[in-house]
Amino acid sequence: MKRLTITVPKALVIILFCVAVAHGATHPIRVLLLDGESAGTYHNWQVTTPILKKELEETGLFEVTVATAPHADGDFSNFKPEFSRYQVVVSNLDSADWPPELRSEFEQYIHNGGGFVAVHAADNAFPNWPAYNQMIGIGGWRGRTETAGPRWYFKDGKLVSDPTPGRAGAHGARLPFQIVVRDPEHPIMKGLPPVWMHAPDELYGTLRGPGENMTVLATAHSDPQNKGTGNDEPMLMVLKYGTGRIFHTAMGHDAAALSGVGFITTFQRGTEWAATGKVTQKAPAGFPTAETVSYRVDIAEMDPDFRRGQTGTRTPAANALQPPLK
Repeated sequence: MKRLTITVPKALVIILFCVAVAHGATHPIRVLLLDGESAGTYHNWQVTTPILKKELEETGLFEVTVATAPHADGDFSNFKPEFSRYQVVVSNLDSADWPPELRSEFEQYIHNGGGFVAVHAADNAFPNWPAYNQMIGIGGWRGRTETAGPRWYFKDGKLVSDPTPGRAGAHGARLPFQIVVRDPEHPIMKGLPPVWMHAPDELYGTLRGPGENMTVLATAHSDPQNKGTGNDEPMLMVLKYGTGRIFHTAMGHDAAALSGVGFITTFQRGTEWAATGKVTQKAPAGFPTAETVSYRVDIAEMDPDFRRGQTGTRTPAANALQPPLK
């Protein structure tokens, strides 16, 4: 398959931002962005959290507050987020556990109508918290096995629940891959192309969970030639927990992945939908096609490692987004 890399000019970003501000609500949507714990190992939230914050705030629709949670075995005495102050909680947090009282507060917040967005790293979090796993539908790693629930994937155009024993969570090298829309009429997906290329990312597979009240919006084929499952794996989902709305994206490992225009668009739309039940944002110009990766240079370069790659040894993700080094 031919892959052509294109970029979105910064001038276009500025125009879109100004239009969004002019059209935006009088009172911005209040967002609590959670991060912490796994920095420097699997998920570098010090890099990805500022990117997620920027992507929301540049729309003019959101006001974002960041809260960094202690390590699971740390001191939570001063970590007391007031969830009820926010319309939606976005999780960039890969944590093993929370104290029971904090878990209960979060459960009540979502059950009573709060919005929730789970981004990539959040798939790994809280393996032993039943309500959390109901909220995200499927997850991986941190000891998850068939006891967490069946594997979920698309086969022959239908969602399959597979109880075969095994560990949950796997991915190959970070490469570009196609996204296939499964629910084009959902507000988050409406108006987007039926197939489009995502920037280099970890394509999660063998995810397990209860899968209750879950609608899969889009999938990606997990290529066996890249340690994949051979199945069409869920990438974008929406769920209900009580009266709360949840948007779950399995994409977004690092700055390269977060720079993809497809990721940015669905993340911004998904956050608005989780908070309000509606989507007012239009698909931007320069949205990726079935054969092109569209990405934002200004986002990718928020990662110091990516910037160093411009003149030195590049990561695989940097190679996929940039021309060969001279």
